[in-house]
Amino acid sequence: MKNYSSNTRALFSTSYLAAAIALAPQLAQAAAQAPEFEEVLVTADFREVAIADIPTSITVIDQQTLQDESARHFEDILNSIANLNWSGATSRPRYFQIRGVGEQEDYQGAPNSSVGFIVDDIDMSGLGTAASTFDLQQVEVLRGPQGTRFGANALAGLIHLKSNDPSETFEFGGEATVGDDNQRGLGVVVSGPLSETLGYRVAVESQQQDGFRTNEFLNQNNTNQRDEFTGRVKLRWQPDQQWQLDANLLYTNNDNGYDAWTLDNNGFKTLTDKPGVDNQETQAGSLKVQWLGDTLALTSLTSAASTDHNHAYDGDWANPDYWAAKSCTDYYDENNNGDDTDSIACVYDYLWDKRAQRDTLSQEFRAASTDNSLLFNGSTAWLAGIYLHTLDESNDLYSEYNTYPDEVLRSNYEATNTAIFGQIDSDLGREYALSIGLRSEARTSDYSDSNGDTFEPDESMWGGHLALTKSISDAQNVYARVARGYKAGGFNMTLPSELASKKEFESETLLNYELGLKSFWLEGSASTNMTLFYMERLNQQVDASLQDPNNPQRFILFTENAGSSDNYGAEFEGQWAVNEVLEIYGSLGYLQAQYGDYQYQDKYGSPVDLSGRDLAHAPRFTYSAGLTLRPGNGLFANINANGKSEFYYSDSNDSKSDAFTLVNAKLGYETDDWSAYVWGRNLTDEKYGVRGFYFGNEPDIDWVDKQYIRFGDPRQIGVTFNLSFN
Repeated sequence: MKNYSSNTRALFSTSYLAAAIALAPQLAQAAAQAPEFEEVLVTADFREVAIADIPTSITVIDQQTLQDESARHFEDILNSIANLNWSGATSRPRYFQIRGVGEQEDYQGAPNSSVGFIVDDIDMSGLGTAASTFDLQQVEVLRGPQGTRFGANALAGLIHLKSNDPSETFEFGGEATVGDDNQRGLGVVVSGPLSETLGYRVAVESQQQDGFRTNEFLNQNNTNQRDEFTGRVKLRWQPDQQWQLDANLLYTNNDNGYDAWTLDNNGFKTLTDKPGVDNQETQAGSLKVQWLGDTLALTSLTSAASTDHNHAYDGDWANPDYWAAKSCTDYYDENNNGDDTDSIACVYDYLWDKRAQRDTLSQEFRAASTDNSLLFNGSTAWLAGIYLHTLDESNDLYSEYNTYPDEVLRSNYEATNTAIFGQIDSDLGREYALSIGLRSEARTSDYSDSNGDTFEPDESMWGGHLALTKSISDAQNVYARVARGYKAGGFNMTLPSELASKKEFESETLLNYELGLKSFWLEGSASTNMTLFYMERLNQQVDASLQDPNNPQRFILFTENAGSSDNYGAEFEGQWAVNEVLEIYGSLGYLQAQYGDYQYQDKYGSPVDLSGRDLAHAPRFTYSAGLTLRPGNGLFANINANGKSEFYYSDSNDSKSDAFTLVNAKLGYETDDWSAYVWGRNLTDEKYGVRGFYFGNEPDIDWVDKQYIRFGDPRQIGVTFNLSFN
């Protein structure tokens, strides 16, 4: 395999997209008739709105695209979404960054997400492991603050997974997958009516694979395994034209390993004696009740979730035999002053183990206008609501980075969010429309732990949006939007006395300005969405860490505010059904996201100035391109590529990734009742980093700081068989 430079790979990807654009006129001329795209409705908003009419930057990936690209988990498609990135600190993505804003990990402290993650109206923010794409209707990614609709958990944006609803007629579907890395998958869905007023849908799926790692110390190849089960049950009751009740039950059990790090950065051969785990079991449900009257529409949305989670890893990334064979300097003499330089056998054994139980409950009531209760001579729709959310999380943290009184830090965190919100959408005439939204939210919280730390912060926050839309023609809308998002402040536990001033950090505010153009072309057979944005982050929150030079096995982790910054960029997405055979699509994201005025001290007390540096996990470019062929004789082909430019891994150092491009493909044969495919992911076997650290983790080289990288999945080939009956 050729080893292209990062710039060359980026050039190749840009060339592919340019070639597709250059060929477009010839393909259009050859097309007998180009089909129109079906209208896509966004379900994450208060009302289901066509994507062309919602004044915000949004990506919607529908069920057909998920199937065409052989996506089995949200991880498989997130790299193709403009200005979205993720951190590989866990077995599956749980920490996301939209336009450079978001967390990289959550090793301790209270959950406080910048990017919301919703699955069928259930708040799963910070728990993105439960993101199977089996039987999904669509994935929606809303970029920029969603303060009116979702409040504190959507400072940077929102990811919404919507599964299929009960069908009006009987449906049965099955899917079986096998592939290398011992990949096995099986899914079944059954849907239809139970009566004239009651429908159901049941979908279950199980996926297993070894995880692309070989543990050479334990002689095992499944220490990084994925063993994931997802079950969904949906009921829809429509007794008459006024009432609709939707009940949803979700159960996920992901019994995953986490053995992904190596001392020599070889990527896929580990030496740990205590391989980690990343388990998550969630039982959740939601109930949506809608009543439509002549002058009023009422909605009640209730959701609850209970999650048991265990994330652990072997932090020395090796084993006792490995370290005993090394020669180390004895830093730990009787006086602990570091002057004993005798060479001894290394003794280094570190484990990090966090066990959490999280329970959430939310209730939302909304009242909205109907066509008979519009304001201002029938020009303005209105909506108002209240929201309550409670979270109770208990954690048991065992970490040999720190010493606690009983070796385990036991903590409990409770938080209650209450909010009122409202929105008006007005037709101003002359093809202008105005949307104004406002949300006021209060949070009270209570934290205590076995180390004696207690916090009871409470605060009030507000956000909203102002958007003006102009319909240029039946096929083009332009909009300007200003949105204010917010994220609650918080606290840092178990800090040493010298960092007492950092015990608490302030809330963050983000002002986002957007100018967008949404267009249909060629009589509806092509569409483009283009957005320019500018962001002001006030009191931005950053994750910091310090390694104690006198005790290198001890780390201090904390969050602090880093002043303000101005960030800007653009997003482009387009798709074109050239004819009934060929469809092409692509996206491009550009991002300038830097720190404002931010300095910190490294582990030796020396000042480090990051002012003006790019934020962590904020690549300058994200891009994707793909094409799908269906000649009409049953044959099918899809090829797609996505990639990122280089990006910094951390807020605390200058460790960087390399740029990369991933190429995927799928070939198959389709009939009305069954289909068979062969597929490949990362066909060029690109070695690409998804998380990195820069610190001292090797006592035999005197704990010298060094870059360590966790790599994404290598090449994988598999086959899938689908069966369906209607």
